[in-house]
Amino acid sequence: MRRVYLDHNATTPPRREALDAALPFLSERFGNPSSVSQEGSRARQAVEEGREQLAALLHARPEEIVFTSGGTESDNLAIRGALEAGATRGAHLVITAVEHPAVQEAALHVGRLGARVTVLRVGSDGLIDPVQVEDALASDTVLVSAMFANNETGVLLPVEALGALCRARGVLFHTDAVQALAKVPIDLSVLPIDLLSLSGHKMGAFQGTGALWVRRGTPVARQIDGGGQERRRRAGTENVAGIASLGAAARVAAAEMDTRPAEIAALRDRLWEGIQTAIPDASLNGDPERRLPNTISAAFPGAPGESILVALDLEGIAVSAGSACASGSVEPSPVLRAMGLADAVARSTIRFSLGWNSTAADIERALEVLPGAVARAREGAAAVSAA
Repeated sequence: MRRVYLDHNATTPPRREALDAALPFLSERFGNPSSVSQEGSRARQAVEEGREQLAALLHARPEEIVFTSGGTESDNLAIRGALEAGATRGAHLVITAVEHPAVQEAALHVGRLGARVTVLRVGSDGLIDPVQVEDALASDTVLVSAMFANNETGVLLPVEALGALCRARGVLFHTDAVQALAKVPIDLSVLPIDLLSLSGHKMGAFQGTGALWVRRGTPVARQIDGGGQERRRRAGTENVAGIASLGAAARVAAAEMDTRPAEIAALRDRLWEGIQTAIPDASLNGDPERRLPNTISAAFPGAPGESILVALDLEGIAVSAGSACASGSVEPSPVLRAMGLADAVARSTIRFSLGWNSTAADIERALEVLPGAVARAREGAAAVSAA
């Protein structure tokens, strides 16, 4: 039986186009893009083509793209780099309480170096009020970092409004767009954003590949010292095969942007409608409207999320009990806690995330299996409680 993969927010299967673009650079086109030989020139051409393809998806200038190893490195380069360029000691950083661990840990790092860090709360819908950001800005604020879309709930934060507030006060604005890229339109020619992080493996490219978009003129101190690669913003030989895969995935995503997100949203809505019909007491975490077209974060009262996950996995259905970056943790989701949800709700939550290869048959199979999985999880929890 074909497995049903509904965990695309953790990682997405590579697209055929990404594999085809990368394969030559994993074999005969092995050159170093910094070399002047023919082999190096072919590798350099692939890197610059990938840069152009990614820039086209973002409506950005190719020279503003800095290739990295993924979203985590990009977040660190943005936050640590911006704070260091702005003189870390005495500087002020503002983040939200629902940021990815990469942002949270980078904030802790600059805090240990002497920066002042403000963490802003969110509402029960997962959204942040722009007034909070405006009130938090001070004369020493260097950077505000607020994610474009939350990786657990799919909630879309009001980044345009937040960026506009920052721009009016002369403060840099960074957004972690790892989950948003290729799912919603991102036009950096008009959005008031200065730094944007992205990851290849969330959009059909290879794991270990990502980028930080740096608006021209934005000061960022590089965090990896060495050679002069990436216009001296990130040292180290570029991952040519990964960049080729990223560029190809970006090209396909740009071609599908007018149609595929809406198709995926229809599948998501069918899944949620089926869940509500079969399991009426299930609840949706986060704002029901301002969210990604592919994500459902649902709580099933009385059913431990880990038990549901295992039951579904045994039936050939992959989902998540939360963020992949928190796997193995027995603590309730910090994101759901930050939204004010009770620990019992957080522990009963399952994340369904669709992607480029999701089908109507996948949804129907999930709806066929899910009610029984939830019922068994509830029975098991009740038995443990009664013992």
